Amino acid sequence: MPQDFSFDIVSKVDLQEVDNAVGQATKEILTRFDFKGSKSTVTFNREEKKIDFLADDEMKLRNLRDIIATKLAKRGVSLRALQYGQEEDALGGAKRQSAEVMLGIPQDKAKEIVKKIREMKLKVQAAIQGDQIRVSGRQKNDLQTVMQGIKEFPIDVPLQFVNYR
Repeated sequence: MPQDFSFDIVSKVDLQEVDNAVGQATKEILTRFDFKGSKSTVTFNREEKKIDFLADDEMKLRNLRDIIATKLAKRGVSLRALQYGQEEDALGGAKRQSAEVMLGIPQDKAKEIVKKIREMKLKVQAAIQGDQIRVSGRQKNDLQTVMQGIKEFPIDVPLQFVNYR
């Protein structure tokens, strides 16, 4: 009986890298001329997996988002892992916003991915296992074709392929 090969499709974010990026962004905010005398801050709550932005006005809030995006990109964290909330008014005309760090593949996105794999008409099986997807098949070439097809599939969740056996 031939051996089956498999791999998992996951969506993971290294929270330590997010924490480091927020620390670097905070240092940059303290030294930048356009933020002198400003109450602008960026904080990361690791338990809630949220980045909170507080700025004096909309322009500074936009600049804070740009700074954190640059720092995250340099550290290899996909910007698709952030889901921004609504801008809110804070005390004194300030603006507040939060961004949630998404971990795992949401059910609706997982169903889309499994549907896409089935549309490829390859001899592979795809199964949703919690917040990841296990793809298995008898031929490695089919699995590699699935990987390539998923990479080309436009989805707003960062995906990684792990446990390739």
